[in-house]
Amino acid sequence: MNTSRRVTAAITAAALALSACTPAPKPSPTPPSDPEPTYEGLPLPPGAILDPPGIAPEGEFATADFDWPGSLRPHDEEDGIGGSLEQIRNRDRLIVGIDQSQYLLSYRDTSAGDLRGFEVDLAREIAADILGDPEKVDFRFVESASRSEMLQSGAVDVVIRTMSITKERTQKVSFSTPYMISYVRLLAPRDRGIESLDDLAGMRVCIVDGTNLLNLARTVAPESEVLRTRSWSDCLMATQQFQADAVLADDAILAGMAAQDPHAEIVSESLARQLYAVGVQKGHDDLVRAVNHTIERIRANGTWSAMHHRWLGGSLAEPTPPPLMYREEEEQ
Repeated sequence: MNTSRRVTAAITAAALALSACTPAPKPSPTPPSDPEPTYEGLPLPPGAILDPPGIAPEGEFATADFDWPGSLRPHDEEDGIGGSLEQIRNRDRLIVGIDQSQYLLSYRDTSAGDLRGFEVDLAREIAADILGDPEKVDFRFVESASRSEMLQSGAVDVVIRTMSITKERTQKVSFSTPYMISYVRLLAPRDRGIESLDDLAGMRVCIVDGTNLLNLARTVAPESEVLRTRSWSDCLMATQQFQADAVLADDAILAGMAAQDPHAEIVSESLARQLYAVGVQKGHDDLVRAVNHTIERIRANGTWSAMHHRWLGGSLAEPTPPPLMYREEEEQ
């Protein structure tokens, strides 16, 4: 019995000695924190061009504030029917060049699969007057840089794609009376520290190539890089991916961006005025007059106001239609 106790005590003492010699386990290392997101490795949007700062504007910013004689007055229903309207009626479809990614103006609703927005509604109103059915429209996607060319080639009957009236464009295409006033402003994510144009030095400003905003961007932000993309949705994505710090665009366009991204805000006062009009191929005067008939009708019966309230209500976009702008014509 005593021998057994001595053996047990010896084993216990040996175990305690071994445990005393065994080093205590090291504490688990603190897991590393997640790295800050970086988008430096992401490619720029397809077709985008990045200009360095300091490029001089090629000319003054082109706006509608020039000596434009105006559009053509609407014709009576029985008068002024020409070849372009006959062609549309024989085809029984109105072909409209439009965007499909400008939220609130002209965009594809992925849940429903159809096109929606202020400019889409305007296209349907024109089709209703010419063909008696607002659904008789074929929409064709047109990039900003090719709007005039699509009209000149006859690929589309009209372009309704935030196409502002400028002196250069009036030499290539005809315009309806304006259907919307918009003002150029600046939009930026709230975390970029941009509160005005004075904060743009060293930043990157995004515009869409083929618009009349390139010269303005180079004028108001001479110390900024200018990212030129193919669409305004690319500009919005570029700001979200830290590839651009601000977007210079019309407030009707920026309203859609701000609605899509709650972290972005419009930060500047108006820099310039734009007048949006329907583009028509030169020589198709009967179609210009027909479009102006529609614009006058929707102004008079409240449709324009309803469209604006539905799509742009509460935004900075001008809540009233622009004045009718017609040229002097000799009575026949």
